[in-house]
Amino acid sequence: MNGADEVVAAPAGPPNPLDWKFSQVFGERTAGEEVQEVDIISAIEFYKSGDYLATGDRGGRVVLFERTDTKDHGESRRDLERVDYSITRHPEFRYKTEFQSHEPEFDYLKSLEIEEKINKIRWCQTANGALFLLSTNDKTIKFWKVQEKKVKKISEMNVDPSKGMRNGPIASSSSSTVHLANGGSPERSHSYLSNDFSFPPGGIPSLRLPTVVSSHETSLVARCRRVYAHAHDYHINSISNNSDGETFVSADDLRINLWNLEISNQSFNIVDVKPANMEDLTEVITSAEFHPTHCNTLAYSSSKGSIRLVDLRQSALCDSHAKLFEEQEAPGSRSFFTEIIASISDIKFGKDGRYILSRDYMTLKLWDINMDSGPVATFQVHEYLRPKLCDLYENDSIFDKFECCLSGDGLHVATGSYSNLFRVFGCAPGSAEASTLEASKNPMRRQVPTPSRPSRSLGNSITRVVRRGAETPGIDANGNSFDFTTKLLHLAWHPTENAIACAAANSLYMYYA
Repeated sequence: MNGADEVVAAPAGPPNPLDWKFSQVFGERTAGEEVQEVDIISAIEFYKSGDYLATGDRGGRVVLFERTDTKDHGESRRDLERVDYSITRHPEFRYKTEFQSHEPEFDYLKSLEIEEKINKIRWCQTANGALFLLSTNDKTIKFWKVQEKKVKKISEMNVDPSKGMRNGPIASSSSSTVHLANGGSPERSHSYLSNDFSFPPGGIPSLRLPTVVSSHETSLVARCRRVYAHAHDYHINSISNNSDGETFVSADDLRINLWNLEISNQSFNIVDVKPANMEDLTEVITSAEFHPTHCNTLAYSSSKGSIRLVDLRQSALCDSHAKLFEEQEAPGSRSFFTEIIASISDIKFGKDGRYILSRDYMTLKLWDINMDSGPVATFQVHEYLRPKLCDLYENDSIFDKFECCLSGDGLHVATGSYSNLFRVFGCAPGSAEASTLEASKNPMRRQVPTPSRPSRSLGNSITRVVRRGAETPGIDANGNSFDFTTKLLHLAWHPTENAIACAAANSLYMYYA
């Protein structure tokens, strides 16, 4: 382009709000169908390329899905570009396989039942066309390998395998005389052969041993490579892979352990918040996550609403943090529920590792790891529930643990709510996007108006954003009361595209924008 044609680009404004559309549903319920407890989805995780999706359920099963739309367009992309044709595809998946990851167990020493429910799934690096993943229940982590194997068949036999041989082995001699080494009756031995097998005329000229050959058919085989057990006294709430591809962490209420993928009988305790006297316990660990690119950096959240960043190079036991992220509560705002709703249920690093997204009961918060004075943005998820906290405490809903996720480009965040709703917020500078969608085939059915521009307050010369959804307190956009029994706890954002997978009971819904 020459100088005369140069155009000065206008300052880029906030991106347009995403227009969400229904893509797919797996395990859709019919009207009035009762959901089995074991079928309820309890974990969702995309593979880092976005080509695979894994879900875990309360029955201890792991189900894998494979992306199909990229394969359909792969061979013709160059032709489409040549004719200036825009590819308007969106991620589509198909069922790939499933396997039983965990079984119910009983700890006889503690007289404790260990349920099979899958708490977390994490993908590991692929190798030689095989998929690897970690899955965990409350106590035991397992390392799985899923691989396509050729089906082997037996061929070149003397006997037609279609003829049944129900009562015994087939004589391999070409003679009709049977010689018994132990002196048994030859007549009696012939009787069991007469029903199922007859020698061809002239006998069998030569004995051909059966051979095993590989056919062109393939089947997916899941094999448990390692079991990482007996390292946690309390329930495991999270696992996270390290970017070095060799290690991972597992966290329970009081400890975080570091494992090597190749060594299942030994782990290193790197964080321990258990006090000498359990009566002095004031907070517990709720989630732990490795930095996406720095293998020495680990973040973990607590029930007091704080996030600690630790450097594994500092000491073997990371009992002192490198950075502490927490928001100071406003004076006079403290109530009986303050600590309960401040508990962080999930944290996620952004793709570049610069930001951490955290979810507590009422809000999503976005933190800059270079600024520990407070969150850079706060998103109100369901502020209309604040007057109902007493009811939520009575029915234990206040202890529900909602997950959160970030888009691959870091411009959007999402989390779940009640009535099978989930919220999507824009976090780009100047964005006021705050969408409410329902996990159904018509996600915009309960769409609420886009709220007015968020209120802002300047602090330490950094803009902080507080954004509210514009719902009517206590009822949804259609005037229906909210259903606290249907909650959308688990969801995941596709790593490279604007697509979300979310779980509503036993159904997996997928949307794209």
